Amino acid sequence: MNILLVRVSSLGDVLHNMPIVADIRRHFPHANIDWVVEEGYVSLVRLNSQVRNIIPFALRRWRKSLGDKATRAEIGAFFRSLRQQEYDYVFDTQGLLKTGIIMGAARGRFKVGLANGSEGSGYEGISRIFHTKSIPLDPRTHAVARGRLVVGAVLGYTVDTPADFGLPDVSPSDPRPEWMPAEPYVVFFHGTARDTKKWAPANWIELGKALAPMTILLPWGSEKEKQEAETLAAALPNARVLPKLSMADAVLLARHAGLAVGVDTGLTHIAAAFTRPVVEIYCDSPRWKTEGNWSPKIINLGDAGSPPPVAEVLAAARTLLA
Repeated sequence: MNILLVRVSSLGDVLHNMPIVADIRRHFPHANIDWVVEEGYVSLVRLNSQVRNIIPFALRRWRKSLGDKATRAEIGAFFRSLRQQEYDYVFDTQGLLKTGIIMGAARGRFKVGLANGSEGSGYEGISRIFHTKSIPLDPRTHAVARGRLVVGAVLGYTVDTPADFGLPDVSPSDPRPEWMPAEPYVVFFHGTARDTKKWAPANWIELGKALAPMTILLPWGSEKEKQEAETLAAALPNARVLPKLSMADAVLLARHAGLAVGVDTGLTHIAAAFTRPVVEIYCDSPRWKTEGNWSPKIINLGDAGSPPPVAEVLAAARTLLA
């Protein structure tokens, strides 16, 4: 059986789609699974050895130069690559017009997607015109469960096991880049695109001081986040601002963390997917939607409109470090 998964972005959403692969292979061990994903997230999907082929999609880059001959040629090559394989099933678990178009262009006997969106998520009903079957779900279904339930409903199995992201285990012998300490470290995933999802800088500083002398690493993804990281580091003698990391290195950072503390953002969820000790902080997004619930090493705190106090986060961190 040949199956194509279409989940192109964003980082957290791509990660939340990964347990589908283990589900399928558990029930259909010989299934071939391919995946269409934004080129920036190819390195993440590649960590799952059960994905046969990854088809990079580069809309974020293409839209900047749609008039260029080279860009149009690259788009044409993408669609030719997409159509090389005939699939028994194509699953679009994102529910957007762009993912529906990809589904429509793919060669597949059955094309399956979401019949409805979830609360607070982007969903474009027009995507259903590309479906041969649309699966309805409770609007409050967890982000990881949504895709799993859609695929299980069509392939005829029940989703009744903890999420398996198919990511490799951490080994002490794994090579480490120069910026990564040899000793256990804490990483603060403090940055996120939406300011209302952030935890107050004073909270990070108080937490960091309480966790001394453990080294605290501060990643960043934009100039604004870099400045925020530098502000935190200036107040924390045990903190270090990291260099600009590639996606592969950012995943490596999460994978090897002795403890990760982060707001509701993709890298926090990646650390949780690697079953690292993680404190997930919710400030302005609903906890039910993305909270880690597959490992005893994950502690979820706060909720939309109710960020957790420092004392609560510190207690969770110490529990996980004990």
